[in-house]
Amino acid sequence: MLDELSFSTLNIFLSRVPGIQPQVGTGQIESGGWYAKFGLNIDHKLACHVVQEFAHVLNYLSTNERLPTVFKPVSPPPYLNGGPHEFLSWVIESVDPSFTPDLAAQWLQGRLPEPVEDENAWLRDL
Repeated sequence: MLDELSFSTLNIFLSRVPGIQPQVGTGQIESGGWYAKFGLNIDHKLACHVVQEFAHVLNYLSTNERLPTVFKPVSPPPYLNGGPHEFLSWVIESVDPSFTPDLAAQWLQGRLPEPVEDENAWLRDL
């Protein structure tokens, strides 16, 4: 069973990524997997870069050996709530209980710009 401590490495890593908002919701899903849900400042100059990098690592790092994760947008009905500035969120999910939030953080940290909080590092390879 996962608790808040299980997510501490991932939460700390996410807090360093440009544009990610500090509140991260985490929990366990029925299959024994887990999720981490967060907001992204869509006006941040690196928002699209963050989405692209996360999608690459978590959804499609290798065509032969994919991680057991999905990175995707989630939203309540916009017509009932409002637009993306307030209600668009992003979620990392893993349905494999052996792929822990710590492992997700390690995979992201090993493949995203370094240091991850350096906004110039995100633009070096463009």
